Parts: sequence; C-alpha cells; structure tokens
Amino acid sequence: MEGRMRPYLPELTIRDYNTYLWYLRGVRWQMSRSYGFYSCRLLQYNGVLFALSGLICWCGISQVISNSVSSAFQNAFQIPPIVTTVILVAISVVIILRKDATVKSLDVIVPVMAVCYFVMTLFVIATNFRLLPAVFGRIFSEAFGLRQVAAGGFGAVLMNGIKRGLFSNEAGSGSAPCAAAAASCDDPVKMGLVQALGVLIDTVVICSCTAFVMLLAPESVTADLTGMDLLQAAVQYHLGSFGVVFIAVTLALFSFSTFIGILFYARSNVAYLFGDRWLWQTLYKVLALGMLLVGGVQAYTVVWDLGDVGIGLMTIFNLIALYPLSGEAIDALKEYERRKHLEP
Repeated sequence: MEGRMRPYLPELTIRDYNTYLWYLRGVRWQMSRSYGFYSCRLLQYNGVLFALSGLICWCGISQVISNSVSSAFQNAFQIPPIVTTVILVAISVVIILRKDATVKSLDVIVPVMAVCYFVMTLFVIATNFRLLPAVFGRIFSEAFGLRQVAAGGFGAVLMNGIKRGLFSNEAGSGSAPCAAAAASCDDPVKMGLVQALGVLIDTVVICSCTAFVMLLAPESVTADLTGMDLLQAAVQYHLGSFGVVFIAVTLALFSFSTFIGILFYARSNVAYLFGDRWLWQTLYKVLALGMLLVGGVQAYTVVWDLGDVGIGLMTIFNLIALYPLSGEAIDALKEYERRKHLEP
C-alpha cells in the first residue's frame, strides 16, 4: 500500500530500503493519517526535522569516537592525541570516500573482540565477587542518599543515565531501524524482538559489567577521572598494563566500525533531504571527517554536547511518530504471537 512502511525485505537494494527513506516516508504518512490534518508545521515536517537531527547527532558521535580513541592510545602507548587523531582521520579518508565503504575484516574481528571484552569483565567481576555487596551499597547510597536528594543529585544521575543510555542502545531515538532494515528477516516482528533484545544486552549487560569493573577498583585509583581515563585506570588496576592495551585496541576497532556504521545511517538521511547525489553524500562525509579531527583534540565533556543535542532532538521527533505507529506495531505483534501459537 502506498505510503505504508515496507517490511524488512532483503531483496531490496540499499538505496530502495536503506531504512530511513521508507521509515521517514512512513512517519509522514502515519502522521497525516493520525492527525487528520497538520495543525502546525512541526508535524508537517517532522520527517525533515528527524533527518536533520540525526545528521547533527552523528557529527557529535564522530567527535566522541576520535576523543575516546586518542585518549585510550595516549594512556596505553603514550601517543599524543593529535597524532592518533590524524592517523584515524587518514585511514577513514581512504575507506569512506570510496563509493561503497566497507571493511570486511571488521565483520569478523569486532564480534570476536566484543566477546573477549565481555569475558574480561566477567573475569574481573568473578575474581572480586566478595566486593559486590559493597558496590551495590555504594550505588544506592550515592544515587538515593539524603544528601543527593537534597542537592538534586538524583535528578542529575537520572538525566545522565538517560543520555548515556540513548547512546548505548538507541532505544527510542529511531536510528536502530537502519541496522534492522539491512538484515535478512522474513518478518518485521522478529526483527523488532531482536532489536529489543539488543537493548537488554547492550545496556543492562555490557554497560553494567563495565560499571562494575570501574566500581570494583578502589576510589583512590579512579578519583577525579572521567571517560576513557577512568575505564583504563580501573582495568589497569585489575589486569595490569595488558588491560590498558587491550582496551585501547578493542576500542579502536569498535569506534572505527561505528564510524563507518553511522555514515551508512547518514546516507539515507542525506538522500531524504537532498537526494541521493554524490555531491551531498560526499559533503556530509567531509563534515563527519572534520568532526572526527576536531573531537580528537577537544576536552572529554565538550565532545558529548553536540551528540546529546542531536540524539535528544531525534528522540523527540521520533516519539511524535511512534505514538500513531504504536497501534499497528501492537497489532503486528499480536498477529505474530497468534501465528506462533497455531504452529505445530
């Protein structure tokens, strides 16, 4: 049916289904049908605003990527951040300015490194399990203590948790459908359930394990540290110099694959706004490379600001579209459950 969001069909080309093109068309159609007529220009151009905020967000993420990698390599190998940043940008230029940017080796290396990282965190937690009650006590006392409540600390913790949670699992921001739509799946409900599982694994499991690694280190080791400095100091305490190098290498692979991924996401946003023309696609790639260069030499707190603004706006515009879409999503889930129940 014209205007309806298409299911995730593997036989469509990247350009035809490249998620956002169909997703944003579906948003505009659903908005039109749900509200009957547009009472304000915000609703009329919700898809445009969503696409623009996505491009802003991914520029911010580009900064975070280079900042984290340069900081990690400085801690592990004493390489100045500017040197790491320039090398990272140079490698990125060679790869992403090609017509179809991809690195096949990352398809194998990144999942292996992810498993190794997860095993490492479980090892640290298992060897320090006697300290876990004290860690939980510290978490609840610092988040819900009377001093924190009186000073508004709980609200600050909650807000920071929401911002970092959006970055880790993208739940509600509307960017995850890009990856989902590129996968081979015979039913969109199945892909939705897989994406929901990703929130659990990414945030509840992986991020919690990382937090435990940092909290299991003495406060004297991690005091006044933030970002990658905090994580590497904690890992060095648990595993020695090997842990610092392991984190640096793992993070570099994760970050590089993420950078290629966000440019894949951005391609459909650019195409939706300006058409799928080489000039506009290349201009955004150059902009992202510029953000990659700037982020490597900026302060840790500064590089997050642009990404926070972008992903916050994405989530707002996405939720405007999700409300009228929610009925169809629930109906599709009920129909899927009914079919599964009838299967022998």
